[in-house]
Amino acid sequence: LSVLEEMDRQLGKLFDHVRNNPDLADNTLILACSDNGPEKGAGVAGPFRGFKTHLYEGGIRSSLVAWAPKLMNKEVQGTINKKSIFSAIDLVPTLLEITKTPKHANFDGESLPDVLLGKSNSSRKQDLLFRRPPDRDSFYGVEDLPDLAIRSGKWKLLCEYDGSDPSLYDLTKDRGEKNNLAAEHLKIVQELSQKVIAWHKSMPPDNGPQMVSSGKK
Repeated sequence: LSVLEEMDRQLGKLFDHVRNNPDLADNTLILACSDNGPEKGAGVAGPFRGFKTHLYEGGIRSSLVAWAPKLMNKEVQGTINKKSIFSAIDLVPTLLEITKTPKHANFDGESLPDVLLGKSNSSRKQDLLFRRPPDRDSFYGVEDLPDLAIRSGKWKLLCEYDGSDPSLYDLTKDRGEKNNLAAEHLKIVQELSQKVIAWHKSMPPDNGPQMVSSGKK
């Protein structure tokens, strides 16, 4: 709590400086983002399941605060956007577009300036894909953690490297990932597991070639 109080004091000084500086007040955007996932015993993820290194929402979802009084949509200032799917990899292309900076490279992320500035509740179009740290199959007392995860619209699938033991959640209704719908939506499970496995195999090995070839450790 003391760290948050001190952060609040220091950010307050920064905000006051920007507000009172004519050269900054109209064109400054400040972003504050948390790290992903709490360490067990050192924090909690609120309604979300899991901890740091887990692929559940408690391990991968982070809060992002955007402050830009003269750039933001005034109607939504001080509110929370719980609908948009926005990834950290979207920040660079989004900021480049907001600042009208030419891009000299291709980025994995998508540019979503209207989302960041509170003018839209839309989401990124591409799926988000994840794989756990290779040495964390069992962590914080949880045995055999999911190896892979994919977020596609409202759906989130977690599974092993070979697609076994799938869990499927509708995050619009179940952000705590408590109700596994895999048995009820076999076609979605098949589609998403194929996508995330293909992505995993296309990536550099996390733990040596044997991980990709064997499908497990």
